[in-house]
Amino acid sequence: MARYVGLQSQINRNNQKSILLLAAFPAMILVGVYLVLFFLTQEDTTSTNELFLAYLPYVLGVVGIWFVIAYFAHTSLIQHATHSKPLERSENLRVYNLTENLCMSVGMKMPKLFIIETNALNAFASGINEKTYAVTLTRGIIDTLTDEELEGVIAHELTHIRNKDVRLLIVTIVFVGIFGVIVDVTFRSLLYGNHRKRDSKDGGGAAILIILLIAVVMYFLSMIFKFALSRSREYMADAGAVEMTKNSLALASALRKISGNSSFKTTNEEVKELFIDHGETPSNNFFSSISSIFATHPPIEKRIKALEQL
Repeated sequence: MARYVGLQSQINRNNQKSILLLAAFPAMILVGVYLVLFFLTQEDTTSTNELFLAYLPYVLGVVGIWFVIAYFAHTSLIQHATHSKPLERSENLRVYNLTENLCMSVGMKMPKLFIIETNALNAFASGINEKTYAVTLTRGIIDTLTDEELEGVIAHELTHIRNKDVRLLIVTIVFVGIFGVIVDVTFRSLLYGNHRKRDSKDGGGAAILIILLIAVVMYFLSMIFKFALSRSREYMADAGAVEMTKNSLALASALRKISGNSSFKTTNEEVKELFIDHGETPSNNFFSSISSIFATHPPIEKRIKALEQL
């Protein structure tokens, strides 16, 4: 695990990453559009450039509107997907005391607290600003962990908020979702189009196939980038939690209890990328190194080992 470089340095680094992401994902969309036009115009560069400039405002407009709606609606979508509800202070003063003490120790505003009624052991942070920042815990993790272990988990999630990890991940989820929808729509168009009677000279099917192939490539690349970013933020949040609590063994112990007991159903699989543990089963076969590229979290065993060495 990389040495923790300091809170403000990490915040600045993630802010820079956010800016790069905001530029990189639209750039990928524009590259995809250009490639589609390039092949549809039979590699006529002049025609491609003219069409690209003509379509550019519409593409940017649609992507911008989509992003704004998805970005600001994400918090409510997360709550709906996980069936979480507000955790009242009177219901669990223990969690409030642990969270408030951690927040006061680092001078951060207290986030909202939510609970999911499941025996699974998990937690996650969400939100895009101070008004929407929240830490969500499952009933299982509250009832199972000791105070020191639960403090480590909460500190992990608070670090995600402090480092702006949550906002960064939501940016990636929204844009990857755009590529996913494009792939889905074009695939359905190609599938249903094959059942229609068309003139043999109609190039509609070929055009859709080109769009699909380019969209799949862009979607694949965006997924790999998103997964790599998600894995790195978990190591940083573990290190940040240790910096807050000064107790690496407590978080290691919590992760050991969480391992194998974290899975529960949600209506949106992408929400699991926010969890402290995705519940992914490590692979030990020949393809383990390949499958790790598509993992949202680093192996929990490696995280525990890194914490125990601090």
